[in-house]
Amino acid sequence: MTIFSTIGLFIALSLLMALVLAMIAIVPWLRAPRTHSKSVDNQLLDINVAVFRERLAELKTDKDSGIIDDNHYDNQKLELERQLLDAQREVAPMVTPGIKSRLIIMVWVPVLAAMAYLMVGNRTPVFELWAAEDKVGQVADDLLTGKIDQPPAWAIEDGNQLISAMQTNVYRHADDYNRWMRLSELFLSLEATDSALEALSRAYRLSPDNEEIATTYAQISFFANKGQLDANTRRVLEDVLAKNPAHEGAQMLMAMGEARASNFDQAQGWIKRLRDSISAKPGDHTQALSSLDELSANVTVQKQQASEGVEVTVKIDASLLPLVRPDDVLFVAIRDVNGGPPFAAKRLPITAIKQGEVVISLSDLDAMMPERTLGSARSDKVQLAVIARISHSGTASAESGDLSGNPVVISADQTQANVEINQQIP
Repeated sequence: MTIFSTIGLFIALSLLMALVLAMIAIVPWLRAPRTHSKSVDNQLLDINVAVFRERLAELKTDKDSGIIDDNHYDNQKLELERQLLDAQREVAPMVTPGIKSRLIIMVWVPVLAAMAYLMVGNRTPVFELWAAEDKVGQVADDLLTGKIDQPPAWAIEDGNQLISAMQTNVYRHADDYNRWMRLSELFLSLEATDSALEALSRAYRLSPDNEEIATTYAQISFFANKGQLDANTRRVLEDVLAKNPAHEGAQMLMAMGEARASNFDQAQGWIKRLRDSISAKPGDHTQALSSLDELSANVTVQKQQASEGVEVTVKIDASLLPLVRPDDVLFVAIRDVNGGPPFAAKRLPITAIKQGEVVISLSDLDAMMPERTLGSARSDKVQLAVIARISHSGTASAESGDLSGNPVVISADQTQANVEINQQIP
Protein backbone atom coordinates (compact mmCIF):
# COMPACT_ATOMS: atom_id res chain seq x y z
CA MET A 1 0.00 0.00 0.00
CA THR A 2 1.35 3.41 -0.94
CA ILE A 3 0.43 6.98 -0.16
CA PHE A 4 -1.52 7.15 -3.41
CA SER A 5 -4.06 4.65 -2.08
CA THR A 6 -5.25 7.03 0.63
CA ILE A 7 -4.90 10.20 -1.42
CA GLY A 8 -6.52 8.55 -4.42
CA LEU A 9 -9.50 7.43 -2.36
CA PHE A 10 -9.87 10.92 -0.92
CA ILE A 11 -9.70 12.58 -4.35
CA ALA A 12 -12.16 10.09 -5.85
CA LEU A 13 -14.69 10.67 -3.08
CA SER A 14 -14.22 14.44 -3.30
CA LEU A 15 -14.79 14.44 -7.05
CA LEU A 16 -17.86 12.26 -6.67
CA MET A 17 -19.32 14.63 -4.09
CA ALA A 18 -18.53 17.66 -6.26
CA LEU A 19 -20.20 16.03 -9.27
CA VAL A 20 -23.31 15.20 -7.26
CA LEU A 21 -23.57 18.78 -6.03
CA ALA A 22 -23.00 20.07 -9.56
CA MET A 23 -25.77 17.84 -10.88
CA ILE A 24 -28.13 19.10 -8.18
CA ALA A 25 -27.26 22.70 -9.03
CA ILE A 26 -27.80 22.35 -12.78
CA VAL A 27 -30.56 19.74 -12.89
CA PRO A 28 -33.07 22.28 -14.27
CA TRP A 29 -30.68 22.91 -17.17
CA LEU A 30 -30.43 19.23 -17.95
CA ARG A 31 -34.16 18.83 -18.44
CA ALA A 32 -35.13 19.40 -22.09
CA PRO A 33 -38.32 21.47 -22.47
CA ARG A 34 -41.36 19.74 -24.03
CA THR A 35 -42.10 22.75 -26.24
CA HIS A 36 -40.09 25.70 -27.38
CA SER A 37 -42.56 28.12 -25.86
CA LYS A 38 -45.34 27.96 -23.39
CA SER A 39 -48.14 30.48 -22.93
CA VAL A 40 -49.30 31.69 -19.61
CA ASP A 41 -52.26 29.82 -18.16
CA ASN A 42 -55.40 31.39 -19.72
CA GLN A 43 -57.61 30.85 -16.68
CA LEU A 44 -56.44 34.08 -15.07
CA LEU A 45 -56.78 35.90 -18.40
CA ASP A 46 -60.42 34.80 -18.71
CA ILE A 47 -61.16 36.18 -15.27
CA ASN A 48 -59.50 39.49 -16.18
CA VAL A 49 -61.62 39.75 -19.38
CA ALA A 50 -64.80 39.07 -17.42
CA VAL A 51 -63.90 41.72 -14.88
CA PHE A 52 -63.09 44.15 -17.70
CA ARG A 53 -66.52 43.65 -19.31
CA GLU A 54 -68.32 44.07 -15.99
CA ARG A 55 -66.42 47.22 -15.16
CA LEU A 56 -67.03 48.58 -18.69
CA ALA A 57 -70.77 47.92 -18.34
CA GLU A 58 -70.79 49.77 -15.02
CA LEU A 59 -69.06 52.75 -16.61
CA LYS A 60 -71.64 52.75 -19.47
CA THR A 61 -74.47 52.72 -16.96
CA ASP A 62 -72.90 55.59 -14.98
CA LYS A 63 -72.49 57.59 -18.20
CA ASP A 64 -76.10 56.99 -19.30
CA SER A 65 -77.32 57.97 -15.84
CA GLY A 66 -75.32 61.21 -15.96
CA ILE A 67 -73.12 60.29 -13.01
CA ILE A 68 -69.96 60.73 -15.09
CA ASP A 69 -69.31 62.78 -18.18
CA ASP A 70 -67.99 61.64 -21.55
CA ASN A 71 -64.42 62.75 -20.79
CA HIS A 72 -64.25 60.77 -17.53
CA TYR A 73 -65.84 57.77 -19.24
CA ASP A 74 -63.22 57.78 -22.02
CA ASN A 75 -60.32 58.01 -19.52
CA GLN A 76 -61.60 55.10 -17.38
CA LYS A 77 -62.26 52.97 -20.45
CA LEU A 78 -58.73 53.61 -21.72
CA GLU A 79 -57.23 52.60 -18.36
CA LEU A 80 -59.24 49.34 -18.30
CA GLU A 81 -58.07 48.50 -21.83
CA ARG A 82 -54.44 49.01 -20.81
CA GLN A 83 -54.86 46.68 -17.85
CA LEU A 84 -56.42 44.04 -20.10
CA LEU A 85 -53.54 44.29 -22.58
CA ASP A 86 -50.99 43.83 -19.74
CA ALA A 87 -52.80 40.68 -18.62
CA GLN A 88 -52.64 39.22 -22.16
CA ARG A 89 -48.87 39.37 -22.38
CA GLU A 90 -47.03 36.06 -22.51
CA VAL A 91 -44.10 35.19 -20.22
CA ALA A 92 -41.05 34.04 -22.14
CA PRO A 93 -39.87 30.59 -20.96
CA MET A 94 -36.33 29.94 -19.67
CA VAL A 95 -33.89 29.38 -22.49
CA THR A 96 -32.26 25.96 -22.12
CA PRO A 97 -28.45 26.21 -22.39
CA GLY A 98 -26.58 24.21 -24.92
CA ILE A 99 -24.34 21.21 -24.36
CA LYS A 100 -21.25 23.45 -24.22
CA SER A 101 -22.60 25.47 -21.30
CA ARG A 102 -23.55 22.30 -19.47
CA LEU A 103 -20.07 20.81 -19.88
CA ILE A 104 -18.43 24.01 -18.65
CA ILE A 105 -20.48 23.94 -15.45
CA MET A 106 -19.92 20.21 -14.88
CA VAL A 107 -16.15 20.54 -15.27
CA TRP A 108 -15.49 23.83 -13.51
CA VAL A 109 -17.49 23.16 -10.34
CA PRO A 110 -15.23 20.20 -9.29
CA VAL A 111 -12.09 22.03 -10.48
CA LEU A 112 -12.88 25.17 -8.50
CA ALA A 113 -13.81 23.11 -5.43
CA ALA A 114 -10.47 21.26 -5.58
CA MET A 115 -8.55 24.52 -6.04
CA ALA A 116 -10.34 26.08 -3.07
CA TYR A 117 -9.52 23.08 -0.88
CA LEU A 118 -5.83 23.19 -1.77
CA MET A 119 -5.43 26.97 -1.62
CA VAL A 120 -7.38 27.80 1.56
CA GLY A 121 -4.77 26.27 3.90
CA ASN A 122 -1.60 24.22 4.08
CA ARG A 123 -2.55 20.57 3.60
CA THR A 124 0.98 19.21 4.03
CA PRO A 125 0.34 17.82 7.55
CA VAL A 126 -2.69 15.93 6.24
CA PHE A 127 -0.68 14.36 3.45
CA GLU A 128 2.12 13.51 5.90
CA LEU A 129 -0.38 11.78 8.21
CA TRP A 130 -1.73 9.77 5.29
CA ALA A 131 1.81 8.80 4.35
CA ALA A 132 2.51 7.70 7.93
CA GLU A 133 -0.65 5.57 8.09
CA ASP A 134 0.12 3.93 4.76
CA LYS A 135 3.71 3.18 5.75
CA VAL A 136 3.54 2.19 9.43
CA GLY A 137 -0.19 2.02 10.19
CA GLN A 138 -0.17 -1.76 10.55
CA VAL A 139 2.98 -1.67 12.69
CA ALA A 140 1.31 0.87 14.98
CA ASP A 141 -1.76 -1.35 15.33
CA ASP A 142 0.38 -4.39 16.10
CA LEU A 143 2.25 -2.48 18.80
CA LEU A 144 -0.91 -1.17 20.40
CA THR A 145 -2.62 -4.56 20.40
CA GLY A 146 0.42 -6.39 21.79
CA LYS A 147 1.06 -8.50 18.69
CA ILE A 148 4.67 -7.27 18.63
CA ASP A 149 6.84 -5.76 21.37
CA GLN A 150 9.32 -3.89 19.17
CA PRO A 151 8.79 -2.23 15.80
CA PRO A 152 10.96 -3.35 12.88
CA ALA A 153 13.98 -1.22 12.07
CA TRP A 154 12.46 0.25 8.89
CA ALA A 155 9.42 1.44 10.84
CA ILE A 156 11.45 3.67 13.14
CA GLU A 157 13.50 5.38 10.46
CA ASP A 158 11.16 8.32 10.98
CA GLY A 159 9.97 8.24 14.60
CA ASN A 160 7.41 10.97 14.04
CA GLN A 161 5.58 8.83 11.50
CA LEU A 162 5.21 5.96 13.95
CA ILE A 163 4.07 8.25 16.77
CA SER A 164 1.49 9.93 14.53
CA ALA A 165 0.17 6.58 13.33
CA MET A 166 -0.11 5.27 16.91
CA GLN A 167 -1.96 8.37 18.10
CA THR A 168 -4.36 8.20 15.18
CA ASN A 169 -4.94 4.51 15.82
CA VAL A 170 -5.70 5.07 19.51
CA TYR A 171 -8.20 7.83 18.82
CA ARG A 172 -9.82 5.62 16.21
CA HIS A 173 -10.29 2.95 18.94
CA ALA A 174 -10.90 5.38 21.80
CA ASP A 175 -12.80 2.82 23.92
CA ASP A 176 -9.87 0.36 24.11
CA TYR A 177 -8.03 0.99 27.39
CA ASN A 178 -5.16 -1.33 26.42
CA ARG A 179 -4.27 0.92 23.49
CA TRP A 180 -4.24 3.99 25.76
CA MET A 181 -2.03 2.11 28.22
CA ARG A 182 0.50 1.18 25.56
CA LEU A 183 0.43 4.71 24.16
CA SER A 184 1.33 6.01 27.63
CA GLU A 185 4.32 3.66 27.67
CA LEU A 186 5.47 5.18 24.39
CA PHE A 187 5.20 8.70 25.82
CA LEU A 188 7.07 7.66 28.96
CA SER A 189 9.90 6.26 26.86
CA LEU A 190 10.06 9.66 25.15
CA GLU A 191 9.94 11.42 28.56
CA ALA A 192 6.70 13.16 27.55
CA THR A 193 5.20 12.90 31.05
CA ASP A 194 2.18 15.16 30.50
CA SER A 195 1.08 13.21 27.42
CA ALA A 196 1.66 9.92 29.25
CA LEU A 197 -0.53 11.10 32.14
CA GLU A 198 -3.30 12.10 29.75
CA ALA A 199 -3.20 8.66 28.09
CA LEU A 200 -3.15 6.94 31.50
CA SER A 201 -6.09 8.99 32.75
CA ARG A 202 -8.14 7.87 29.73
CA ALA A 203 -7.16 4.25 30.30
CA TYR A 204 -8.13 4.56 33.98
CA ARG A 205 -11.52 6.08 33.16
CA LEU A 206 -12.21 3.24 30.73
CA SER A 207 -11.14 0.56 33.20
CA PRO A 208 -11.18 1.88 36.79
CA ASP A 209 -11.13 -1.64 38.26
CA ASN A 210 -7.81 -2.53 36.64
CA GLU A 211 -5.24 -2.38 39.47
CA GLU A 212 -2.25 -2.22 37.15
CA ILE A 213 -3.58 0.80 35.31
CA ALA A 214 -4.70 2.52 38.53
CA THR A 215 -1.38 2.08 40.35
CA THR A 216 0.65 3.07 37.28
CA TYR A 217 -1.48 6.18 36.85
CA ALA A 218 -1.10 7.07 40.54
CA GLN A 219 2.64 6.42 40.50
CA ILE A 220 3.33 8.56 37.44
CA SER A 221 1.08 11.33 38.81
CA PHE A 222 2.85 11.14 42.19
CA PHE A 223 6.34 11.60 40.80
CA ALA A 224 5.25 14.14 38.18
CA ASN A 225 3.81 16.18 41.06
CA LYS A 226 7.21 16.12 42.83
CA GLY A 227 6.24 13.49 45.37
CA GLN A 228 2.97 15.08 46.44
CA LEU A 229 -0.42 13.41 46.61
CA ASP A 230 -2.98 15.62 44.91
CA ALA A 231 -6.68 14.98 45.40
CA ASN A 232 -7.00 12.87 42.25
CA THR A 233 -3.98 10.65 43.00
CA ARG A 234 -5.14 10.13 46.57
CA ARG A 235 -8.60 9.12 45.36
CA VAL A 236 -7.14 6.60 42.90
CA LEU A 237 -4.95 5.02 45.61
CA GLU A 238 -7.83 4.89 48.08
CA ASP A 239 -9.96 3.08 45.49
CA VAL A 240 -7.18 0.54 44.94
CA LEU A 241 -6.74 -0.04 48.68
CA ALA A 242 -10.50 -0.33 49.21
CA LYS A 243 -10.56 -3.26 46.77
CA ASN A 244 -7.19 -4.70 47.80
CA PRO A 245 -6.06 -3.51 51.27
CA ALA A 246 -2.80 -5.47 50.98
CA HIS A 247 -1.64 -3.76 47.76
CA GLU A 248 1.98 -2.96 48.58
CA GLY A 249 2.57 -0.46 45.79
CA ALA A 250 -0.40 1.65 46.84
CA GLN A 251 0.64 1.47 50.50
CA MET A 252 4.16 2.68 49.67
CA LEU A 253 2.86 5.60 47.65
CA MET A 254 0.52 6.57 50.48
CA ALA A 255 3.39 6.44 52.98
CA MET A 256 5.66 8.59 50.82
CA GLY A 257 2.87 11.03 50.00
CA GLU A 258 1.81 11.51 53.60
CA ALA A 259 5.42 12.11 54.61
CA ARG A 260 5.81 14.69 51.84
CA ALA A 261 2.62 16.39 53.06
CA SER A 262 4.05 16.53 56.62
CA ASN A 263 1.43 14.05 57.84
CA PHE A 264 4.12 12.07 59.63
CA ASP A 265 1.91 9.96 61.90
CA GLN A 266 -0.18 8.81 58.96
CA ALA A 267 3.01 8.02 57.03
CA GLN A 268 4.29 5.88 59.91
CA GLY A 269 0.95 4.09 59.99
CA TRP A 270 1.24 3.12 56.31
CA ILE A 271 4.85 2.04 56.82
CA LYS A 272 3.77 -0.24 59.68
CA ARG A 273 0.97 -1.76 57.60
CA LEU A 274 3.38 -2.38 54.75
CA ARG A 275 5.99 -3.87 57.10
CA ASP A 276 3.46 -6.25 58.66
CA SER A 277 2.26 -7.33 55.21
CA ILE A 278 5.78 -8.11 54.01
CA SER A 279 6.75 -9.87 57.24
CA ALA A 280 3.75 -12.19 56.95
CA LYS A 281 4.95 -13.49 53.59
CA PRO A 282 7.13 -16.59 53.45
CA GLY A 283 10.76 -16.17 52.43
CA ASP A 284 13.59 -13.81 53.21
CA HIS A 285 12.55 -10.13 53.04
CA THR A 286 15.44 -8.67 55.00
CA GLN A 287 16.33 -6.08 52.36
CA ALA A 288 12.75 -4.84 51.96
CA LEU A 289 12.25 -4.60 55.73
CA SER A 290 15.54 -2.79 56.10
CA SER A 291 14.45 -0.24 53.50
CA LEU A 292 11.19 0.30 55.39
CA ASP A 293 13.09 0.81 58.66
CA GLU A 294 15.26 3.38 56.95
CA LEU A 295 12.18 5.13 55.57
CA SER A 296 10.59 5.13 59.04
CA ALA A 297 13.71 6.64 60.59
CA ASN A 298 13.79 9.31 57.87
CA VAL A 299 10.15 10.18 58.58
CA THR A 300 11.01 10.53 62.28
CA VAL A 301 13.81 12.95 61.42
CA GLN A 302 11.50 14.92 59.16
CA LYS A 303 8.93 15.15 61.95
CA GLN A 304 11.57 16.52 64.29
CA GLN A 305 12.68 19.08 61.72
CA ALA A 306 9.09 20.12 61.05
CA SER A 307 8.48 20.64 64.75
CA GLU A 308 11.34 23.15 64.78
CA GLY A 309 9.84 25.10 61.90
CA VAL A 310 7.23 27.83 61.68
CA GLU A 311 3.50 27.22 61.44
CA VAL A 312 2.07 29.87 59.12
CA THR A 313 -1.64 30.66 58.99
CA VAL A 314 -2.59 32.35 55.72
CA LYS A 315 -5.90 34.14 55.42
CA ILE A 316 -7.44 35.85 52.39
CA ASP A 317 -9.41 39.04 52.81
CA ALA A 318 -13.05 38.34 51.97
CA SER A 319 -13.12 41.19 49.45
CA LEU A 320 -10.39 39.49 47.40
CA LEU A 321 -11.98 36.03 47.24
CA PRO A 322 -13.83 36.81 43.96
CA LEU A 323 -10.43 37.50 42.35
CA VAL A 324 -9.11 34.01 43.13
CA ARG A 325 -9.06 31.69 40.13
CA PRO A 326 -9.30 27.86 40.18
CA ASP A 327 -5.84 27.42 38.64
CA ASP A 328 -4.03 29.93 40.91
CA VAL A 329 -1.01 28.94 42.99
CA LEU A 330 -0.21 29.90 46.59
CA PHE A 331 3.40 30.75 47.45
CA VAL A 332 4.48 30.97 51.11
CA ALA A 333 8.09 31.65 52.08
CA ILE A 334 10.38 32.75 54.90
CA ARG A 335 13.27 34.99 53.89
CA ASP A 336 15.65 37.62 55.17
CA VAL A 337 13.93 40.97 55.69
CA ASN A 338 16.69 42.46 53.55
CA GLY A 339 15.82 40.19 50.62
CA GLY A 340 17.58 37.32 48.94
CA PRO A 341 16.55 33.70 48.30
CA PRO A 342 14.11 32.24 50.83
CA PHE A 343 15.25 29.94 53.61
CA ALA A 344 12.06 27.91 53.28
CA ALA A 345 9.28 28.01 50.69
CA LYS A 346 6.23 26.07 49.59
CA ARG A 347 4.17 26.14 46.41
CA LEU A 348 0.63 24.87 46.86
CA PRO A 349 -2.45 24.65 44.63
CA ILE A 350 -5.17 27.13 45.50
CA THR A 351 -7.39 24.21 46.48
CA ALA A 352 -5.34 23.94 49.68
CA ILE A 353 -7.17 27.03 50.94
CA LYS A 354 -10.47 26.17 52.61
CA GLN A 355 -12.95 28.91 53.44
CA GLY A 356 -10.30 31.55 52.86
CA GLU A 357 -7.70 30.06 55.23
CA VAL A 358 -4.89 27.52 55.26
CA VAL A 359 -2.23 26.45 57.80
CA ILE A 360 1.22 25.66 56.40
CA SER A 361 4.35 24.37 58.10
CA LEU A 362 7.69 25.72 56.89
CA SER A 363 10.94 24.15 58.08
CA ASP A 364 14.32 22.91 56.90
CA LEU A 365 12.40 20.34 54.87
CA ASP A 366 11.31 23.18 52.59
CA ALA A 367 14.77 24.68 52.04
CA MET A 368 15.53 25.83 48.50
CA MET A 369 19.27 25.20 48.92
CA PRO A 370 20.99 22.74 51.28
CA GLU A 371 23.27 25.42 52.75
CA ARG A 372 20.50 28.01 53.16
CA THR A 373 18.10 26.59 55.74
CA LEU A 374 15.81 28.05 58.38
CA GLY A 375 17.99 26.48 61.08
CA SER A 376 21.10 28.23 59.77
CA ALA A 377 19.26 31.54 59.63
CA ARG A 378 18.21 31.18 63.24
CA SER A 379 21.75 30.30 64.28
CA ASP A 380 23.01 33.46 62.58
CA LYS A 381 20.25 35.53 64.26
CA VAL A 382 18.91 36.66 60.88
CA GLN A 383 15.77 38.77 61.08
CA LEU A 384 13.13 36.86 59.17
CA ALA A 385 9.95 37.79 57.34
CA VAL A 386 7.06 35.59 56.25
CA ILE A 387 5.48 36.38 52.88
CA ALA A 388 2.47 34.94 51.07
CA ARG A 389 1.24 35.51 47.53
CA ILE A 390 -1.39 34.08 45.20
CA SER A 391 -0.03 33.88 41.65
CA HIS A 392 -2.26 33.75 38.58
CA SER A 393 0.57 32.58 36.31
CA GLY A 394 2.12 30.07 38.72
CA THR A 395 5.57 31.67 38.54
CA ALA A 396 7.68 32.46 41.61
CA SER A 397 8.16 36.11 40.62
CA ALA A 398 5.42 38.59 41.53
CA GLU A 399 3.40 39.88 38.61
CA SER A 400 0.70 42.49 38.10
CA GLY A 401 -2.68 41.19 39.22
CA ASP A 402 -1.30 38.77 41.83
CA LEU A 403 -2.74 38.88 45.34
CA SER A 404 -0.34 39.44 48.24
CA GLY A 405 -0.03 40.56 51.84
CA ASN A 406 2.45 42.65 53.78
CA PRO A 407 5.53 40.72 55.03
CA VAL A 408 5.25 39.67 58.65
CA VAL A 409 8.50 40.01 60.62
CA ILE A 410 9.19 37.19 63.09
CA SER A 411 11.88 36.62 65.69
CA ALA A 412 14.49 33.89 65.43
CA ASP A 413 12.73 31.62 67.93
CA GLN A 414 9.14 32.28 66.82
CA THR A 415 7.22 29.18 65.75
CA GLN A 416 3.93 30.70 64.60
CA ALA A 417 2.93 33.51 62.25
CA ASN A 418 -0.22 34.92 60.70
CA VAL A 419 -0.26 36.46 57.22
CA GLU A 420 -3.26 38.12 55.60
CA ILE A 421 -3.49 38.46 51.83
CA ASN A 422 -5.28 41.78 51.53
CA GLN A 423 -4.08 43.57 48.39
CA GLN A 424 -3.68 43.18 44.65
CA ILE A 425 -0.39 43.98 42.99
CA PRO A 426 -0.97 46.83 40.48
